Amino acid sequence: MVKGRLLLIVSVWALGLFASSGRVTIMARGPAVRTFEFTYTAEVTNIPKEAKKVSIWLPYPTSDAHQEVTPLLIAAPYPTSLHRDPEYGNAILFLSAANPRRDSIRVDMKFLVTRREYVRRDFSSVRVRVEGDTDPLLKRWLQPDRLVPVDDRIRALARDVTRGKTADLEKVRAIYDYVVDNLTYDKSGTGWGRGDIYYACDVKRGNCTDFHALFIGLCRAVGIPAKFAIGFPLPPDRGQGEIAGYHCWAEFYLKGYGWVPVDASEANKHPEKREYFFGAHDENRVQFTIGRDIILDPPQAGEPLNYFIYPYVEVDGKPFGHVRKHFFYKDVAVQPKPVQTGSERILHQVERGLAPLMEE
Repeated sequence: MVKGRLLLIVSVWALGLFASSGRVTIMARGPAVRTFEFTYTAEVTNIPKEAKKVSIWLPYPTSDAHQEVTPLLIAAPYPTSLHRDPEYGNAILFLSAANPRRDSIRVDMKFLVTRREYVRRDFSSVRVRVEGDTDPLLKRWLQPDRLVPVDDRIRALARDVTRGKTADLEKVRAIYDYVVDNLTYDKSGTGWGRGDIYYACDVKRGNCTDFHALFIGLCRAVGIPAKFAIGFPLPPDRGQGEIAGYHCWAEFYLKGYGWVPVDASEANKHPEKREYFFGAHDENRVQFTIGRDIILDPPQAGEPLNYFIYPYVEVDGKPFGHVRKHFFYKDVAVQPKPVQTGSERILHQVERGLAPLMEE
């Protein structure tokens, strides 16, 4: 009898149930939180001896409702400055070197990041606001991107996918299910990774960029705002290591409710989490920028960037591709203080200029 009673107590504790005045209350789990150091290293190599100007733009993560970002280190051989792109407000670390007389330039950035799980699926609270929606970029999130047109072909597909659905939430769920069911996460061959909606429609495979190009394009085609975000993934297991590359995700907008997170490519890779990723982003990521077709600040001489997560470099006004990049994470239990060493110059003007960026 004692053994059985002990088992019952342990089971109740494990489920988060507590008895009070003869009643049992289910304690809701709060969002998962992860704190880690993130290091972003970019090295421009093979700079021509005759180069007169080298310009380097790096995406710079900032705090928002779902992550807190504290700069720990910025090390570079030339002065840098912080800027924001004129359309989306993404933060940018910019370096310009005149007559560098060196064959390489390396920039290191290190941040302390606390990322919170982002969950929104209490859809019963959807109400149309009389005063209207306030996101200043809402109209932009209905417009096409260069590789995500909202043309007759995409509108026809969107109508077919959402046939019989009347509410926006029903339409978005139908689009999400269509993308998860009809695309395969596959990075073989060529063409993937550009976020080309036609490629996704025709080849029906690709990486996260392609999945979310299709999701975003179909949402916009039925009048539902949807936006693109990009950053880096972290493995679920805590520890440290190098991250191979970026990850991107999406959000859609429900009128009267707000933004809802989606990760269609992760749902495809992990079918057991299909329901979870319709309305959630886990804590195992860090966001750097939003939007596509990005004009930098200072403006680049080349074309708008398809998306902005890796270093962008120009030498004498022309795009330059000799760039090495490495990304590392390290989970931490105690938040470290910003450090400075004699061999690495911390750019104090950047930290002073960061305050308004972090407060917005």
